Amino acid sequence: MATSGIPHRYTLGVLHGDGIGPEIVPAAVLIADTAVAATGAPPITWEELPLGRRAIEELGEATPKATLAALAETDGWLLGPHDSASYPEPFRSELNPSGTIRKHFDLYANVRPAKAFSGDAIAHGTDLVIMRENTEGFYADRNTHLGTGEFMPTPDVAVAMGIITRTACERIAREAFELASRRRKKVTVVHKANVLKLTTGLFRDVCRDIARHYPDVEVDDFHIDAMTVHLVRRAREFDVVVTENMFGDILSDLAGELAGSLGIAPSLNASQDRAMAQAAHGSAPDIAGQDLANPVAMILSTAMLLEWLGTRHQDEALLRAAGMMEAGVAATFEQGTSTRDMGGSAGCRAFADAVATSIGLL
Repeated sequence: MATSGIPHRYTLGVLHGDGIGPEIVPAAVLIADTAVAATGAPPITWEELPLGRRAIEELGEATPKATLAALAETDGWLLGPHDSASYPEPFRSELNPSGTIRKHFDLYANVRPAKAFSGDAIAHGTDLVIMRENTEGFYADRNTHLGTGEFMPTPDVAVAMGIITRTACERIAREAFELASRRRKKVTVVHKANVLKLTTGLFRDVCRDIARHYPDVEVDDFHIDAMTVHLVRRAREFDVVVTENMFGDILSDLAGELAGSLGIAPSLNASQDRAMAQAAHGSAPDIAGQDLANPVAMILSTAMLLEWLGTRHQDEALLRAAGMMEAGVAATFEQGTSTRDMGGSAGCRAFADAVATSIGLL
């Protein structure tokens, strides 16, 4: 542990993915290396591993078993976006790489911050975190050991399973209340218990039960449809929002746009002992290879991973590095540098270089 006086040396996996992944993931690695070096901590060891289309072409698997085994030996990893919809069969119909990794390591918490950095934000002052349950709910692929959880008994009938369990609700609720305890001490539970009374009603009630253990944290709750309106009208009033899988996916995309762009929307997939940095957006194949991608979401996701590791290992240097990464992004925006999706003209590489320069000036 870092508290022993011996600096912890970290090995992080690097999965470039598809589309813009090979552009934004190296940008995040650059910024992480710059921030860690600025603290004087030992450099991170990066282990590149095959995944996605490259892995299909070279190894015949979208998520090679050797990659999963190697990830288990790392301290955490960066996952670039994948474009599984374009994979050839049978890979297109299989569980996608992200889902395979999440299931394999039981990454039950999807932490998705939305923070407004610049004047391009629709909802100025937004600074919230959506805590999304990541293993079940109304996304069918979360609910089965094998298969996708969807089936068609006849050509005209399609069925999908939606599962909510007390155990999964309890652990995501604890994560939400623990996070809120370190932030502004407010949790909002999002559900649809007026219609989905048993499933999301269970989610709401379990969150309320967990809330009793956190008397200093304020709690309220909203139906999912009302919550979309509240986010648009008063996003700055929310702190930590906890919800089931599909609702969390929808709300986090909305919150990302309110904060400025999906290109700046980071996320962390985590369990008690594993964590994966993964930008909330997709692979954007239409701009891949053109140096047009916004690397901010991947950079901030990587900062979240460093913060998670720093907290886990009580590593103050790594915590400082994570803070410097976010501060470097903020300073770059303040200087008027941004990518095209945010009204600027900087390319992916130029923006990353500008962030690295900003960190050097902190």
